[in-house]
Amino acid sequence: MNRRLSISLYDVLFYGIDVLFYGIVVWIILASFSSSWAGQVITNEDRAWAKSVLAGEKGLGAPGASNTLAVLSFRNTTGKQELDPLQKGLALMLITDLSQVESIQVVERVKLQALVDEMELGKSGLVDMDQAPRIGKLLGAQHLIGGDLQNGQTHAMQIKALFLDVPTAEILKQKIAEGDLAGLFDLEKELVSDILTFLMVELTPEEEKRIQRPLTTSIKAAMAFFQGIAASDSGDYRKAARFYKQALKTDPGISRARESLLELQDLGLVPRAKSSDSFLRSIKDQTSLTDQLTPEDVIKRAERAGVRSSGNGPGQTNPVEFPPVEFP
Repeated sequence: MNRRLSISLYDVLFYGIDVLFYGIVVWIILASFSSSWAGQVITNEDRAWAKSVLAGEKGLGAPGASNTLAVLSFRNTTGKQELDPLQKGLALMLITDLSQVESIQVVERVKLQALVDEMELGKSGLVDMDQAPRIGKLLGAQHLIGGDLQNGQTHAMQIKALFLDVPTAEILKQKIAEGDLAGLFDLEKELVSDILTFLMVELTPEEEKRIQRPLTTSIKAAMAFFQGIAASDSGDYRKAARFYKQALKTDPGISRARESLLELQDLGLVPRAKSSDSFLRSIKDQTSLTDQLTPEDVIKRAERAGVRSSGNGPGQTNPVEFPPVEFP
């Protein structure tokens, strides 16, 4: 009887260690991807952090590590309202791609937005470059990227990107990329390449592969997704959900929109309709593991102390509306 008992305990111990080992391996794999997409809802925790940073501004020391980088929203100075979604959209794409590089620490977009909201920098929530050094210092960033969307000389659009050294407030580099809206994804990859070259970063083959992966191949889907981000930042989560669904209807492979919609549902900010759940499950297998929000991210953000209720709020933009899409 004792022998049978000892064997049973041994088996339990052996298989328990085996399960624990594989559990740790899976957790490490999932955690390694969490930094590139930690969520897009600005929570009360993010706002509390912004308040504390501003309250302690006088006591702030030198910026963080030399590889710390923040990306501001780009200002649309073209006079073309239809390009407004690119203000946050271009910054989001740059943050997503640069976050794939292990040697660079990229400030979370929601942290930056929470800080901008707390500073009450106008209705648009956009930052002028003369305010950029202060923003960078508050974020603990060594470098800051921002700029303007301008009318092009030979094309419809010109992206003027400025690379700022936060401690000296000096603009170290200016990059101008020009093209049409249809070439947006190529223009963004061009900017990423230029930033990495300036930072003298050598990519691994895997990092290169992840960076070259496009957000989507549909401009219409991308613009709807960007409008969803702007609506979420302003606290209008139902409108954000409609835009995310529009993006997914146009391109079921735009996994970032799916993750953002799931985040709103997981945080209880929008209803979880059965038809929507069915649609999201149907496209889940079309995206890779690296494009999915980890369970740890969902739990962490769900535990944060509340989020802004639906409605108008700081940082709200005036995006161009797409017709709402309801899933069957």
